[in-house]
Amino acid sequence: MTFTILRALGLAAISFLIAVFPGGVWTGLLIANLRINPKIPWAVAAMGFLLWLLCKYLNGGGPPRSTSASRHRLLRANPVSAPLFAWAMLAGVFGIIALAGVWIVLLDLVRLPARALPDFSKYPLFTATTVILMASLVSSIPEEAAFRGYFQSFLEKKLSGPLAIVLAAVALAPAHCLTQGFLWPVVLFYFLVDSILGTIAYLTKSILPGIAVHFIGLLGFFTLIWPYDATRVLITEGGVKSWYWIHVVQIVICGLLGLFAFWRLKSSASSRSLTSRCSLTAVRGTERLKDES
Repeated sequence: MTFTILRALGLAAISFLIAVFPGGVWTGLLIANLRINPKIPWAVAAMGFLLWLLCKYLNGGGPPRSTSASRHRLLRANPVSAPLFAWAMLAGVFGIIALAGVWIVLLDLVRLPARALPDFSKYPLFTATTVILMASLVSSIPEEAAFRGYFQSFLEKKLSGPLAIVLAAVALAPAHCLTQGFLWPVVLFYFLVDSILGTIAYLTKSILPGIAVHFIGLLGFFTLIWPYDATRVLITEGGVKSWYWIHVVQIVICGLLGLFAFWRLKSSASSRSLTSRCSLTAVRGTERLKDES
């Protein structure tokens, strides 16, 4: 038991570094790129190559060969059937839209420090577009690989699925709070986001749908939500406006649609699991008959 706890803590620390370190590298490359020659987004290409190397290694490539199989298994970048992927995307996207409403409503109720986003209006459109796309990938791929892959997949073998999802979300919380502050609305929001992504990984047994949902969510927040946070006014100062209630309705409707999609995703995943077990049992039965004959 003690050894398992120590392994979990060690894996949590490694996952934290995998999730955070690429963001630091990307920040350094981007700052250098924008200072030297902003017309050519070479930092995007460089970071794309580094992300490819990271994914290749985490999936079992490179030395040491003794850990290759375990790295591949923990990452669980498994292919997902089209129906399962579709329900995962619907569940995730509806969930993210609902949580976008939660974020806006929270900022109407609680004053939070506005995110300091670069002003890309003074840079070429191609540079700004590719930088935002890469920023979304840099946050989504390492986080999904580290926490929904390595850490959560390890926990799922030792604990129940829901508990593994919660612990993975809690372990990732400091990474979010380092850049946005240890404030309860921030902690609550990201706990809900990470719970959605963790549930998708648990039901599909793959990080691939979660990466897609995570990427879409970040792209939406980078372009449609966070740039306007500094202009939001507390309802205690500006009163309750119609947009407040619109976002409340957004939370309710998209939340219900997301729950329905998660229910369908769970049903599809259970049916697929049952079919796989039946197929495996049939294969073993056939092999046993052949051995007996």
